[in-house]
Amino acid sequence: MPLRPLTVCAILAFAGGLVVASFAGFREFLPGLLEGALVTIEITLGGCILAVIAAFLAAMAKMYGPWPLRWLAVIYIEIFRGTSALVQLFWLFFVLPVLGITLEPLTVAILALGLNVGAYGAEVVRGAVASISRSQWEATVALNMSRAQALRRIILPQAVVAMIPPWGNLFIELLKATALVSLITISDLAFRAQQMNATTYRTVEIFTIVLVIYLAIAMLITLAMQRVERAAARGLARGRLQ
Repeated sequence: MPLRPLTVCAILAFAGGLVVASFAGFREFLPGLLEGALVTIEITLGGCILAVIAAFLAAMAKMYGPWPLRWLAVIYIEIFRGTSALVQLFWLFFVLPVLGITLEPLTVAILALGLNVGAYGAEVVRGAVASISRSQWEATVALNMSRAQALRRIILPQAVVAMIPPWGNLFIELLKATALVSLITISDLAFRAQQMNATTYRTVEIFTIVLVIYLAIAMLITLAMQRVERAAARGLARGRLQ
């Protein structure tokens, strides 16, 4: 039986961890890097939650909202998809204080990355909803459901199953983008690595440990999304059988 790609990645990550553990400076660098990793995870989780909320709101507004909301949704999606995440991060961090709005760096990081990924996610949501066959909508009309009821009970449960794999990719992209927040003085994993490298010049050891930590977090996201996808598919199948 051939090995699954994810199993191969897990084996490689474990092997990489063993190699990293053999480094002379492993015990010296690991505690500080793990502290930075916790900040990275915090930003990733906050950004993912914000991205999902923003994506669903923007997609629903774009598809079914009144024209002012449609225009706002389109403007949000195009601005955050069409500009650099780094520029968005800098704009929120440096420009908002000039306008009289000052936010904590961690809040800025979650806002910038969450809204950026949410703009891409809005198109994922829109595409998944649009992929549901017209007969499903016609059935809801025959059952005298309102649009909101049809979306909640029939359309979105089916669309969510199709959304999960693309969302897994977006969450990993968000994780990788967290390295940008070191530029606004947040002591995340990338920031800690740069600090340690500047004082010790142990580049190989430090950034190899960082590489393995990022890979481990990304694999956890992948495994979690696979479990969510299987659970959603089973729930949808049970709903169809009932």
